[in-house]
Amino acid sequence: MPETVPATTLNKVCGSGLKAVSAGAQAIALGEADVVVVGGMESMSNAPYISHTMRGGARMGNVEFKDAMILDGLWDVYGNVHMGICAEECATTQDISRSQQDEYALESTRRAIQAQKDGLFKAEIVPVQIPGKKPEDVVTVSDDEGPRNAKPDKIPGLKPVFKKDGTVTAANASSINDGAAALVLMSEERAKAEGRAILGRITGYAQAARKPVEFTIAPTDAINKLLKKQGISAGDVDLWEINEAFAVVSIANNRLLGLDASKVNVRGGAVALGHPIGASGARVLVTLLQTMQDLDKKRGVASLCIGGGEGIALMVER
Repeated sequence: MPETVPATTLNKVCGSGLKAVSAGAQAIALGEADVVVVGGMESMSNAPYISHTMRGGARMGNVEFKDAMILDGLWDVYGNVHMGICAEECATTQDISRSQQDEYALESTRRAIQAQKDGLFKAEIVPVQIPGKKPEDVVTVSDDEGPRNAKPDKIPGLKPVFKKDGTVTAANASSINDGAAALVLMSEERAKAEGRAILGRITGYAQAARKPVEFTIAPTDAINKLLKKQGISAGDVDLWEINEAFAVVSIANNRLLGLDASKVNVRGGAVALGHPIGASGARVLVTLLQTMQDLDKKRGVASLCIGGGEGIALMVER
């Protein structure tokens, strides 16, 4: 893109990528743009350690460094706890057991690995080349490095991460990842004039909020608001992508919405693929659009929980 194209960065934690899509759609609907490139990215492995002490200068004693990845992305500032504690709260209030979370994680991993073996992610992945010291040392990454073969016999023995007697483990929660995803939005008139292949049409979007500790089930509120705006029911939606920040998130929202599990995250979710915070909103929509095309489905909904008590949802149709 030329330097004359204006750009905006927004931060809505896990919902950033999908919020970027709705913001771009609004710009087109308002006549402020015909074409908008939207998306999200996150390099969690490059998040710095920061010190609030050094700005004024440390005079005596130890200096503390904080992990910006946790402080800025994985910490509930209202309850002053890790987001994983909120997931544990969800498991308790929604009566979701450790075994249910482990079973869900295994199924998500099975779906993701099978989809990868079948080459179903190829159409939505752009190979990235990483230069080495010599030209011949270039490394090309063309497959998602997230999915790994799970060992079912090992998962039940994993220790809880956030509470001594908890249920959330490294296996039934999303991992630490780097990633990016992008989409091109156009007005229908512009797309047809240029002869573009239209993957889908954005028909609606919604946001919702509740108590910060309950962010895990906020997608249900956003989805219900979206369905009401569209005048349809959950049964009218062919495919769903609901981000798996934790297995308990998807289990809870599937249950609250009465969804058919065979229509949700059919190629696996973040428990298997990973959850690079700012990228996930765009990533789930990219996967949804590709899956709808491959399976010849008409209507789909992408949704994510957002730390701080929010949820976001967006509907597309073919």
